[in-house]
Amino acid sequence: MPSINQFVIVFALLFLGTVGFSDKDVAHIKNTFYFDIIHKDNVIGSLKASKSIKDSKVHYQSVTTINTRVIKEIDVNYLYNVTYENDKLKRANVLIDVNDKPYADILTNWEIDYYQISKNDKNELVIEEDINYATILLYFDEPINVNRCYSEQDGSFNIIIPLGNHTYKKINSKNHENIYHYKNGFLENAEINGGLIKFGIIAQK
Repeated sequence: MPSINQFVIVFALLFLGTVGFSDKDVAHIKNTFYFDIIHKDNVIGSLKASKSIKDSKVHYQSVTTINTRVIKEIDVNYLYNVTYENDKLKRANVLIDVNDKPYADILTNWEIDYYQISKNDKNELVIEEDINYATILLYFDEPINVNRCYSEQDGSFNIIIPLGNHTYKKINSKNHENIYHYKNGFLENAEINGGLIKFGIIAQK
């Protein structure tokens, strides 16, 4: 029987990027989208994704809450902080809580000439190339002419394959395939293969 930790990892494959906003930033928010998270025709969670622009910086926010039953009742919350400047990723922080307790804290930070990726305050990876398209952008920008994206949650690059008709396949580091459908340039719905469980995310009307 899968452990709760396995299911948390599966959920983490779904969700992407956030940053908090102060009152003075509210006027700069350009887009906010709401999604339902579906499993076996039941709504088990919600996702809110927002984009804010101020000067040369772009801040993205996605807040995800999931409540479902695996072995027992489980609440999982995701908070991703993603900041871009001049179309380049500067900082991404992923916070995951399970049943109101900290589970993971993953940070990608630009350090002058490389990215330092750390997990729970422990340095793990270094990336020396620029990151221009991270997974949080999948909510806002149809990945036209984009062949890969950076995963803020595990510090890897995912492959993106266009399928036609504004539909794209994303293959992650575990070779799991997710399908994203766009309308007017924005994400309309997606089919997520987490390995153990499949989910859907649907934009609210």
